[in-house]
Amino acid sequence: MKRHICLLTGFVLLLSGLSAQDLNGIWKGKLVMEPGGCFPVYNIELQLQVAGTKITGVSYHFSDTSNYVKETFDGRYVKDSNMILIGELGVTTFHIPADCVPCIKKYNLTYHKGDGPEEQLRGSWSGKTMDGKSNCPPGTIVLQRFDKSSFKPESKLPPTLTKRKAELVREIKVDTGVIHIDFYDNGQIDGDTISVYVNNMPTVSYKRLTAKPISISVKIDPKRTEQEVIMVGENLGEIPPNTALMIINAGEKRYQLYLTSDETKNAMVRFIYEKPAETKL
Repeated sequence: MKRHICLLTGFVLLLSGLSAQDLNGIWKGKLVMEPGGCFPVYNIELQLQVAGTKITGVSYHFSDTSNYVKETFDGRYVKDSNMILIGELGVTTFHIPADCVPCIKKYNLTYHKGDGPEEQLRGSWSGKTMDGKSNCPPGTIVLQRFDKSSFKPESKLPPTLTKRKAELVREIKVDTGVIHIDFYDNGQIDGDTISVYVNNMPTVSYKRLTAKPISISVKIDPKRTEQEVIMVGENLGEIPPNTALMIINAGEKRYQLYLTSDETKNAMVRFIYEKPAETKL
């Protein structure tokens, strides 16, 4: 009887070892999107770091290595079923056509291994646009393991942000959880193009200022009372310098600022959160 118990225990441990795969590393493949997306099929790379059941890492969505979106993600690994559940947290860098909007995705994947050395992660995905206004057309994804990334290590911040002075235009105290900001061309529309960073994270990339607003929302992090919004002038337009009208709606308050950026400086607005005063009954 003891011998049978030992054999059974060994068999169970063997099955457990087979089901718990080492998923750490680089996985690349194709992501297919239903009609309506910017690219019907494009490349994707997931760099997975797995510790127990917890997953963290970065993803690259790209048509080529000069047109891409980089995002961070976390998730969990369900060992019993070899399922990998991943949710992207946000965009860290992107270089894509101006008419495309990055998508924040969720993945439902499973691990597969054939008779040979080939390994795959396969499944489906869904998501919302970076501004949260609409759903992205969902689709499927197939990945294989690779030894090297398609991307070289990159600077976290571009030279237009690090080598220029961030000129403080104004500090604004707010008592609301979300700040809505619109950017317009200031005066004559002359081809000014801007990028916008919130706390050094890219929110707008190479968008042209027109009479229609470039809109963003800034969510207040309770752990961070100061939020810094920087407008980077990516060109000087036909009439230098690069100028923009910034309309801010913070709760019941509205502000109108004029921002200027050139080859030596960017324009920064700092928001300082203060808890709303308690209303006495």
